[in-house]
Amino acid sequence: MAATKPRVAVHKFSSCDGCQLAFLNLGDALLQVAELVELAHFAEAGPVDPDAPVDIAFVEGSVSTPEDLERIARVRANSRFLVTIGACATAGGVQALRNLANTAEWVAAIYAKPDHIRLLEHSTPIASHVKVDLELWGCPVNARQIIGALRALLFGVTPAEERDKVCLECKRRQSVCVVVTKGLACMGPVTRTGCGALCPSFGRDCYACYGPAENPNTAALARRFEGLGLSPAAVGRRFLFINSGAPAFRDQGLGASGKANG
Repeated sequence: MAATKPRVAVHKFSSCDGCQLAFLNLGDALLQVAELVELAHFAEAGPVDPDAPVDIAFVEGSVSTPEDLERIARVRANSRFLVTIGACATAGGVQALRNLANTAEWVAAIYAKPDHIRLLEHSTPIASHVKVDLELWGCPVNARQIIGALRALLFGVTPAEERDKVCLECKRRQSVCVVVTKGLACMGPVTRTGCGALCPSFGRDCYACYGPAENPNTAALARRFEGLGLSPAAVGRRFLFINSGAPAFRDQGLGASGKANG
């Protein structure tokens, strides 16, 4: 009797679908993955069975609605391992910026019939509601992260986490520092690598897509940004952007914003 393949699901919550596309962009590697596992649920790729019991559930997106709250509890109950993928699932994402405003006020200002809009007061990471076994940071995540995590979990190995800062990756790639040479407000000194220092390698400043690195000295970087001529409000926006729900970035960003309003 043939051995049963491990079952995998990919779930979407409040997000842009970019991290799901990282799966689809695997190309030939996706076919190899399909030989190792059974895709029980992945609406964007075809199979739809959101309540299927699985060995590994990948979850994209943040919890933003009452329905999301109910659904993430079911996903957790039906999964042996739950892996969050991307900034939305790990730190609330760009939509978590609404946490800094009055949700009822802006909904009323935008929608003609706001009573039809069902939103929670805040957009929150998956880990705020259920146990998460592994977080893959990025906006979006990349194929290497997905394949690495999937293979590790399938073979009973603890997945490796990249915690180095983007600055170290820049040095490995021999990229010139854009803070020193161009005076750009680069988030690389406090951001974990995973992107291969993509933006700095093209002369652009890092926007912290991959979230806080290990032991990020956000206060020192904020002072450096002010030295570059950024206002306190602009400094706050650098931290409260893609990963505003990550505590290290949220606290520094709110502190800078409070300084601007003080």
